[in-house]
Amino acid sequence: MASNAPGACCLERTFHVNTYVTGEKSDKVIVILTDVYGNKFNNVLLIADELSKNGYYVLIPDILKGDVCTPETDIVGTWLPKHSSEITRPIVESFINELTKDIDTKFLGLIGYCYGAKYVVQQLTNSTKVTAGAIAHPSFVSIDEVSQITKPILISAAEVDSIFTDDLRRETELKLREIKARYQIDFFGGVSHGYSVRGDISNEVVKYAKEKTLYDQLYWFNTFAGK
Repeated sequence: MASNAPGACCLERTFHVNTYVTGEKSDKVIVILTDVYGNKFNNVLLIADELSKNGYYVLIPDILKGDVCTPETDIVGTWLPKHSSEITRPIVESFINELTKDIDTKFLGLIGYCYGAKYVVQQLTNSTKVTAGAIAHPSFVSIDEVSQITKPILISAAEVDSIFTDDLRRETELKLREIKARYQIDFFGGVSHGYSVRGDISNEVVKYAKEKTLYDQLYWFNTFAGK
């Protein structure tokens, strides 16, 4: 696969973080918070380009400070201590604050994949200008963070997932019910954690789940963006 023309990687001086930007600048914005493979991973750039074709200004900030993972990375032992919530949350919050100073957003949607999902959930409170969020196969999200959600959230989950397990998914649903959140949970059979960004699309089951997840995210955001 190759990315089409609309996107370009650039250093956005306003945001003080390396950011992939695609689409015409507008007041309807989507920010993607990536998994551990970062904001130059081609699959996530293709997702951003597709969202931008539907009239959104899409940005993917480098929340990993250039320290992306490879299949050989010792994520738990070496990488995670350098990317704790205490380190990453201020990066995300600073980026969103600068973004909303630069653009008077009528709609601001956040998408989080795996590692990035935690930081989407943290922003879905009344203290932010975020309108709605969507996360796929999340990791490291605590139930306390879920309990603080006040904005609409879409969750896309995989059947085979040792991180967002059946029990944790059910616990999350119960908490969202309890707090009367606006939420939707999509559960895809036959796919594994990471399918929506790193899935093998030669497998028709994975391809369907990956494409349906993106379609659902777009439909979800269109609903709250008044489109």
